Amino acid sequence: MTRLLDVDPRQPLAATLAEAASVLKSGGLVAFPTESFYGLGADALNAEAVERVFRIKGRPESKPLLVLVDGIERVEALCVEISEGARALMARHWPGALTLVLRAAPGVPASLTAGTGMLGVRVPGHPVALGLVRAAALPVTAPSANPSGGEPPTTPEAVRGYFEGQVDLILAAGPTAGGAGSTVADCTAWPPRVVRQGSVRLCPCA
Repeated sequence: MTRLLDVDPRQPLAATLAEAASVLKSGGLVAFPTESFYGLGADALNAEAVERVFRIKGRPESKPLLVLVDGIERVEALCVEISEGARALMARHWPGALTLVLRAAPGVPASLTAGTGMLGVRVPGHPVALGLVRAAALPVTAPSANPSGGEPPTTPEAVRGYFEGQVDLILAAGPTAGGAGSTVADCTAWPPRVVRQGSVRLCPCA
């Protein structure tokens, strides 16, 4: 049975976040609100947990998963060849809805990168999402919490409707804003290439 845990979307309690972080650390799945939709969180460095994300979503293994982190130091542990331009984008837009695609460091699970050797990372702007990754102190997967091809959920009830009994915990913070999701920019070359246009607009020179 999937458990719902109420959380204040603006000022989440540390004890609530710690409880959810414990689920992630034990290999469980936690759905949580982001700036746009509810995301599906797992310990991004736990291969079995990542596999659960792919399995319950029905997600093709050819599609990599983006990862939420708690700061630039975590990015440096996951990625290599981080340009000064990419660092400037981090400083300007994080926490926020900008995902940067960088070259993955050796040891990052191939399932995360779908064999591309590249990883999408961002520091989230939603207080619950940011609080969760800080409490867990590990990178957390964040695809939308719906089966592949389904409508991304903006309420905890929608997540439960999709994944009752398959997700361990839902951090229920009420409705999210919806919209276009995060902007995704490939920063493995410069200037960056916008892969998906979201709420953050990058100028041509970035």
